[in-house]
Amino acid sequence: MNYAIIETGGKQYRVAAGDELAVERLNGSEGDDITFDRVLMLGGATCTLGKPLVANARVSAKIIKQDRGDKILVFKKLRRKNHRRLRGHRQSLTRVRIGEIHA
Repeated sequence: MNYAIIETGGKQYRVAAGDELAVERLNGSEGDDITFDRVLMLGGATCTLGKPLVANARVSAKIIKQDRGDKILVFKKLRRKNHRRLRGHRQSLTRVRIGEIHA
C-alpha cells in the first residue's frame, strides 16, 4: 500500500511510510511505538474503502517528540461597551514518524 487515511484526535490525515506529522497529543514518550487502528482508506494501485473502517488495517508509527504548537491569540470585543479580552493558547501536539502500513 502506498498511502492510508487515518483518523486520530478527531482529524483525518493522509499518511505514507516515512512521513512526519503533528497530531493531537497522544500518551507516550519519545521513542515509543504507537499504532493507529482507525484506518479509513488504503490507497495505491487499488483503493480499499472502509465502511467506516478498513478491517484488520493498522498503521505503525514512532513518537519523535512531545511538543506544543505556535501561540494563537484569541481576542474578543464588544463594541461601544469598553469590553476587550485577550487570551493566548498553545495546543499540545505529538510529532510522529509513520513506519509501516499493514493491510
